[in-house]
Formats: sequence, C-alpha cells, structure tokens
Amino acid sequence: MTESWRKTDKKLYFPKGVEQVTVPATNYIALTGVGDPNQPAFSANITALYSVAYALRFALKGGAAGEPYVYTVYPLEGVWTTTDGSRGANLNKAALAYRLMIRQPAQVTSALFEAAVATATKKKGLAELVNVTFEQFPETTAVQALHVGSFDTEGETFAKMDAYLTENNLRRIPVVDQYWHREIYLSDFRRVEEAKRKTLLRYRVQN
Repeated sequence: MTESWRKTDKKLYFPKGVEQVTVPATNYIALTGVGDPNQPAFSANITALYSVAYALRFALKGGAAGEPYVYTVYPLEGVWTTTDGSRGANLNKAALAYRLMIRQPAQVTSALFEAAVATATKKKGLAELVNVTFEQFPETTAVQALHVGSFDTEGETFAKMDAYLTENNLRRIPVVDQYWHREIYLSDFRRVEEAKRKTLLRYRVQN
C-alpha cells in the first residue's frame, strides 16, 4: 500500500485558516539558487531535485532501507529572501534568493542520498545535480496558511498571518539561515492555472 502525505499529514499541509503547528524534525534534499523563478535556471533546479527524489523513491520501494517502502513523493518547497531587501509591490524578482527542497522519509540516510544522486546523474546527466544536498532540520514551531491563486497575490495571505502573530504575541524568526518564509507547492505551478494554484505559506515563529 502506498503511503501518501496528503492522508497521513493533513494537519501539516491543509490548515483551515491561519494555524500554529509543530513541524517535526525532517529530512530534505535541497538545492540553492538565485534569480527570477520565471527563468530557465529555476526550472532546471526543480528537474534536478525531482530526479533525486524519484531515485530515492525507487530505491526505498526496492528495499534499500530494509522493508520495502512505497510512498508518494512529497511536494516541492522553497524558502525565500532577496539580496536587495525588496519585497511586496516593489519586489525585484532578479534579486530573489531561494533554497528549493523536497521532504524525504525518515528511512533516507546520507548513504542512500549519495547513491540516488549517482543514479540520477547516470540517467539524466544534469549539471545541477552536483549542487543537490541532503539536510536534516530540527523540530520547529510554525504559523501557516493556505494561499489559493497567483504568487503575486501572496501578500494578502501574509497579511493575515502577520495579524495572527500580533494577536498571539508571536514573532517571526528565519526559517533557515537568511530565509524568512517557506512556500510549499501543493499544486504543480508548471501545470495548474494561476487562479487555482494552492500554496502553503509558513513562518517559523517563537514567543
């Protein structure tokens, strides 16, 4: 039976309004980049990440970690900031800095990751694969909300999240390094029309 994050982790991915959640310690594969996400380099980075994600899925299905484990690949995520401080209506997309990620099951180890990169490199030969890393993130407290629509209107949802922080005496802290918010793409933005895109927006917070 295939394990699906849409069923097992509903609380983490499908909030009703603005909600505070505890995000468990998690494994990720990641790739860092800069620049406008509408440019080819961004798409190439996504392709590289997914090639490793599916190599890992195939390996776990085949019993590489012991008992065969079949699961649905987790959604693409991104943590974002800018190199020039621009934001909102004045956002300079060319100055965007990001780290793309795909969550991985607990069974994935550094050794399995390295083997998956080797497999993906042999099959795909993508130059971006040398930049993919395996990372482990600790448990965190977060505030999140579901945004439906264009990325350009995310400010409306962020405003609701900011109001929640004020009402609950919470403050934002960087998600990781210099990155200040996380986006989890529940819809494939390469295929779904803007008005129907579902993006989970998440802040890391503390009292």
